[in-house]
This record gives sequence, C-alpha cells and structure tokens, in this order.
Amino acid sequence: MGLDMQPLTSYFPVILRGVAVGLVVSPLAILAARRFGLVDVPGSRDHKRHTQPTPLAGGLALAASLMVNGLWEGWLGEPMLLAGLGGAAVILCLGLLDDRRDLRAWQKLLGQCLAAALLIAGGVRVRLLGEPFGLLLTFLWIVGMTNAFNFVDSMDGLAIGLAGIASAFFMLATIDAGQPHLAGLSAGLLGATVGMYFFNLTPAKLFLGDSGSQLLGFMLATIGVAYLPRNFAQAASWYVPILVLGVPLFDIVLVVFSRARRGRKVYRPGSDHTYHRLVRLNLDPPRAVFLMQRGGVVLGLLAFIVLEAGPLVGNLLVVGLATAGVVLVLFFERRAPPEG
Repeated sequence: MGLDMQPLTSYFPVILRGVAVGLVVSPLAILAARRFGLVDVPGSRDHKRHTQPTPLAGGLALAASLMVNGLWEGWLGEPMLLAGLGGAAVILCLGLLDDRRDLRAWQKLLGQCLAAALLIAGGVRVRLLGEPFGLLLTFLWIVGMTNAFNFVDSMDGLAIGLAGIASAFFMLATIDAGQPHLAGLSAGLLGATVGMYFFNLTPAKLFLGDSGSQLLGFMLATIGVAYLPRNFAQAASWYVPILVLGVPLFDIVLVVFSRARRGRKVYRPGSDHTYHRLVRLNLDPPRAVFLMQRGGVVLGLLAFIVLEAGPLVGNLLVVGLATAGVVLVLFFERRAPPEG
C-alpha cells in the first residue's frame, strides 16, 4: 500500500502495523539487550532510582518498528525520508554505543552533528533564514531536540508518551499540508510509541536508553523541520514544531539554565528535570507524568488553532508562552531547586 492518498483513514494501517510490530518486537529487543549487556543497573548513578536491572531496549524496538513500516510503505524511495532514516541510523548506533560504554559528551555531539549533516544533504533544512543562518539553525534544532528527548526521559512512560502525542499532531498536520510521506512517517512513529508504551510503563520492562530517547528526538525534530503547511510560509508557521515539542524543549532549557548557574556540567545526569521538580512539589509520580503529557496536548492544540489566526497572533502567542516559560523556570528554581 502506498501513501499517495490523503484521507486520514489511509494512515490507520500504518499506525496499526507500528503498534503490532512494537508489541511483538519489544520482548525480542529486551532479550537482545540483555544478551549484549545493554542493561541499566540500579544505583550505577546517583539519579537512578529503579530497583531491578532493566534492559535498554527502546532503541532496538523503535528502529525495528520503523524499519518494517519503512520497507512496507517504500519510504526508502523518497530522498527526504531516506536522508532522515540515514541520520536516524547514525543516532541509533551512537545511542547503542552510549548505552553500552558511556560515550564522552563530545563523541555524542559529533555523531549528532553528522546525523544533522546527512539530513541537510537530503534537502531537509530550515528555510526561515538565508544561508548560512538557516543551516546553523537546522543544526541547533536537530541536535537540541535530540538531546531534549534524552533529557526529558526521566520517568517511565514520560518521553515515549510525549513522543506519541507529538507524532499524532504531526500526522494530522502533515495530512492537511499535503505531505503524505511525512504523514506516513509520523503515523509509523505514533504506532511504534503506542506499541512500546506497554513495556515502558511503571514498572518498566524496558527503558528507552540513549538509543531510544535520542532516536525519538531526532525523528520528531526531522518532521518538524520538513513540515510546511499549505498556504503558509515557514516564516509564518515556524512556531508550530516548537509548540508541539514544547515540553521537552522547556525541560532542556530548565536543566541547562539550572546547571549553568550552579557551575555544574550540563551533560552530567541528575535529578533536576521538570519531572523531578514536580515530584518535589508533592505531586506523586503518575500525576507528574500526566501533567507533563497533558501540557504537550495543550501546546499542540494551541499551535494549530493559532496557525489559522495568522502570523501576528502566532508570534504574540510564542512571546507570551516564552515569558510564561521563563517565569516557570524561576518558580522551579525557587520552590523546587535541585537536590544537593
């Protein structure tokens, strides 16, 4: 079945296939992760609070689901998607090495830049500004969002739930924009996250690991750059992917700001993420996860509601939300500062 049809119903098989493969492959990925030593051991770092050794199998399961859908739908025949999948392969391999050996920060950054370069070579880039600023902005967005999902993956079900929500919004948006292959990729990602969600819920049978969380961030960042709504230039719709991915973006800004002002290394893991701050404000873990994921839904709805209102209203909304974000960062720093 191809993806030349525009109706929403034509993407349901892609979602279902992603769910089915995710459910079937996740147990196999768990076995493979155990076999190759991709296991998160309790207490290996201060911020790790789980009690049982847990396979870092998320990247393997996610890649398998996307590969099956990609071969079925013929994504390899589309240059843009091929470039995205090529970059995704780099991110996956990098993440698996990191899960196994703990790569240095510069090594991970170099690999992420390579993946971004492959994407740009395939024609996927920010066209809001002329060269070289558009290329620089593309690198910053891809690398930043790849790491944002790695950062926000601080509790079972959180990052994969946010990714599923963003995928659903992007699928509907790209169908409306007349970008069927991009809609198919979004649908496949949605299905994969739904299928894997069962295994990532508390108590998690698998963790996403760096391979899974970074792969989610890279794929969603790619869709965000490639998305171009009908009758809207990128200059009038640039804020849409930012709002759809607003929760992980807020989390990485909060963490970077908090660690920088305390003189801590930004890339060191810790218990200073949005989720941890909400728990320190006396929210129980499920409610903290629920609140962050519902925040993702609200921001996604706002993005596409305001898009129809025009660029002026959209830009004013972004300014207002950015101001609210700054206030929220300061609130967290005052009322729920990092431990230690």
